[in-house]
Amino acid sequence: MASIASLGIGSGLDLNGLLDQLEAAERQKLTPITNQAASYNAKISAFGTLESALDKFRDAAETLGEEDSFRSVATSQTGESVTFTTGTDVALGSFDINVTQRARAYSIATQGVADKDTDLGAGSVSIDLANGESLEVTLSEDKSSLKDLRDAINDQNKGVQASIVNDGSGTPYRLVMTSTKTGTEEAISGVSFSGGLGSALSLDGASEVTARNAEFTINGIAMQSQSNKVEDAIQGVTLNLVEEGESSLDITRDTDAIKKAVNDFVSAFNNLKESIGSLTSFNSETGESGELIGNSTVRRIESELRGVLSAGVDEGEYRVLADLGVSLQRDGTLKVDDDDLDEAISNNLEGVSRFFVGRDEDDGMIGKLDSALEDMLEDDGMIDRVTEGFQTSIDSLSKRYDRMEQSIAATVERYRTQFQKLDSMVAQMNATSSYLTQQFDMLNAQLKQ
Repeated sequence: MASIASLGIGSGLDLNGLLDQLEAAERQKLTPITNQAASYNAKISAFGTLESALDKFRDAAETLGEEDSFRSVATSQTGESVTFTTGTDVALGSFDINVTQRARAYSIATQGVADKDTDLGAGSVSIDLANGESLEVTLSEDKSSLKDLRDAINDQNKGVQASIVNDGSGTPYRLVMTSTKTGTEEAISGVSFSGGLGSALSLDGASEVTARNAEFTINGIAMQSQSNKVEDAIQGVTLNLVEEGESSLDITRDTDAIKKAVNDFVSAFNNLKESIGSLTSFNSETGESGELIGNSTVRRIESELRGVLSAGVDEGEYRVLADLGVSLQRDGTLKVDDDDLDEAISNNLEGVSRFFVGRDEDDGMIGKLDSALEDMLEDDGMIDRVTEGFQTSIDSLSKRYDRMEQSIAATVERYRTQFQKLDSMVAQMNATSSYLTQQFDMLNAQLKQ
C-alpha cells in the first residue's frame, strides 16, 4: 500500500486516484455474480416459506385424517358423586349414576406399646390376603422395634402398607396394617405374630376396618367394583366414585370439533394457496415479481395438490369434497358450505369419516394427500432437490467470485507497476527539462553580456 501512496510524487500526476478508478471499474465485474447469488438465496428463502405453509397444511390434514377426530364427544354432568374421563370408542347416551357405597381397604391396628423404638424381641409376623397371597417378616432380637417391623413389612411390597399411629394413651404406639387396594378381594384375611413380637403385640380387641366393595347403579342396573375407579361400566368411560349420591352424565358426539377440523383443513389449504400466490405474483404497475414466479417445481406442487383434491376417493357414499359442502373455487381456494357440511356430519358421520380417513392409509382423501405431501417435503423430495440445486449454483458462484477477485487483484497490480514506471519516466523527463531550461537561461545571459 506504501507504493500506492507514493504514486504521482515524481510526475505530479494523480496516479493514485486513477488507479482507484480503474480498480472500481474492474470490481464491477463482481456485481453480476453477487446479484445472481442473492437471487438464488432469495429463492431458497422463498422455498422455505412454501415448505412452512405445506407443513402447516399437512398438520391440519393429519389431524383430520385421524379416526379419533370423528370420535370426539361432548359431555355434561350434574351432581358431584363421580368424576370421569373418556377414552376412544365412547358409548353415547345419558347415564344416571347413583353411588350407594364407596370401596374401601381393610385395616387392622394392634394394641399399643410404650415406645416405638424399643426392641420387642425376636419373632415374626405372617399376613394372609383374601386373594391367596401372603407375606412373612422375621425380626432379630436387636432389630425388633415397632419401627423395624413397620419398615420390614413395607419393604416386602406385597399388598400391605404398615404405619404407626399414636392414640395418646399410656401405651400409645400402635401398628396399623392396611391393604394397599380397596375391595374384599384384596383384604387382609389373617394376621399372626410369634416369638417376642407375639408377646408384645396383640390383636385382642384390635381396631379393625372391614373392606368393602363399591356399590352403585347406572340407569338402575346394580353394579359392584373392587375399586372406586371403575372402568368400562360405561363403554370408553372411566368413573371415579367420589362420594355417595346421585349424578347424571350426558355423552353426545362433538360435531363442533369435527366441523372445526374440516374448517382448519380448508383454512390451512387456503393459507398455502395464498403463500404460493404471493411467491409467484407479478405487479404490472411496479414490475415487481415474486421470487418463484414461473418456477416449475411450484407449478407441479400446485397441480398435484389440486389433482388430489379434485379427484376425491374411489369408494363410499361421499366421493368428492363437494359432496360434503367443500368446493374448489376458480381461484384455487376451498370454500365450506356450513349447511351442507352440517347435514353430512349429522346424517352420515361414518361416511364423512370414511371419505377423509378411509378403510386403510391409502384409500381416504387424507391418505392420498399425505402421499403427495410426503414426496414434496421428505428428505430428497421436491423442495429438497430444487433448493440443493440452488445451493450448488451458489457454491459455484462463490468459487467464480474468488477467481474473479484474484484476476482483478492481478490486473490492479499490473496497473500499479505500469504507473510506477510512468511516474519514474515522467520524473526523469521533468528533471531533464529543468536542466535544459537552466542551461538555456545561462547561455542567454552570457550572450546578452
